[in-house]
Amino acid sequence: MAEETWVCVCRVLQGTQVPHRLCLSIEQREVSVVNRLSSEVASSQRSNDSTTEDLSRQSCVVYSAQAVVNFRECVGSRFREPRVWLESRNLGRLKPGWLRLRMLRVGLCGTDLHLMETAEDGRIRCTSPLSIPPEGRLIGHEGVGRVEAVGSGVHHVQPGDVVCCESIIRCGVCVPCRRGHFNQCERAELLGLQTDGLFADRVDLPAGLAHRVNDLAESVAGRDGLACVEPAAVAFLACQNARLAPGEAVLVQGGGPIGYLTALLARTVFGAGHVCVSEPGAYRREHARSVADITVTPSELHGLEREFDVLIEASGALGGVDRQLEVMRPNGRVVLLARTGTPLEITRVDAMITRSLSIMGSRGHLGGAFDAILGLLRSGRLELRQVVTQVVPGLSGLKVALENPGAIAARECKVIADLEETGT
Repeated sequence: MAEETWVCVCRVLQGTQVPHRLCLSIEQREVSVVNRLSSEVASSQRSNDSTTEDLSRQSCVVYSAQAVVNFRECVGSRFREPRVWLESRNLGRLKPGWLRLRMLRVGLCGTDLHLMETAEDGRIRCTSPLSIPPEGRLIGHEGVGRVEAVGSGVHHVQPGDVVCCESIIRCGVCVPCRRGHFNQCERAELLGLQTDGLFADRVDLPAGLAHRVNDLAESVAGRDGLACVEPAAVAFLACQNARLAPGEAVLVQGGGPIGYLTALLARTVFGAGHVCVSEPGAYRREHARSVADITVTPSELHGLEREFDVLIEASGALGGVDRQLEVMRPNGRVVLLARTGTPLEITRVDAMITRSLSIMGSRGHLGGAFDAILGLLRSGRLELRQVVTQVVPGLSGLKVALENPGAIAARECKVIADLEETGT
């Protein structure tokens, strides 16, 4: 029998007084009716009791339960009035070179929460590249799943394997890709933002994004930690870009998941001599004590009488960057991680010149970062489960979390969803 599965969908609606299944076409600006549970779809389901490694050769209809998001289009690439709900979707036939996964855990990223946060004018906070189709975008880019089927040409994994997923689909042939910088791919698609993501009980994705992790997925804690490999790879690249050397002093702005993981890696992997986390929220500041030598509020920083070699900005509060230039040592490096869409104003240019300070951005993860994180997990030198402060049940629990982004920021660090038992 065809399997009915669910997805968590985020959409942007045209106005505020519209039926549940009406949405705005971003490209054509035409309102269309979306009904994934129509009788036509239901009647297309076929019985198929066979087991196969290649669903691309099957004619059965497979549905995926997904969390989908949509927005009303605003000026430029900005959107407003997000909505999120669960609905059933037909996955169709599996493409050659792709995998079909039964998701076990998915992680809630700050980017996902920013999709649901709005300013006073209704615009969402997320400034990442977005592409929202009429039926809404299946969001989510952090997760671990079990392979249910493989498309033709896939040989490095097989049904039954557990894999964790990278989040950047790249072409592999453009100049940045050929130079090894696939996070700068000219045709990059960001999972869950520009193409459908992982907040579903079943998903299809390119096999090249999957890393086999059977040995790390044997325990519940192991599977929880694997949901955090993608953000850990982001933090790993930030430390690499900062050229962090053993013994150096590091200031991390922001005690959220990325800030926490950055502090953890700076200390345990890169050998930082001193790690300070600046975080205004009491809960996250207290949580970060386990990975930092000291945690402070932003207003307490200048009372420390300490200088730093590296500043990694993971909070989105860019105003702090200019102020912190005064506490940077000569040849200090500033790495920007958090997208905000707000301008970075630098008034201490003379200090930058005198001290030879540098400021750079760091996007996503890069080749080798996933392998490095997985190698560290296998060695026992790194434990990622500690960043998780809440595990919500199923897609329904994930939906509640998405609808309460402010509460997550105030009372949690990393939230993941357990889809293994509950599904929806």
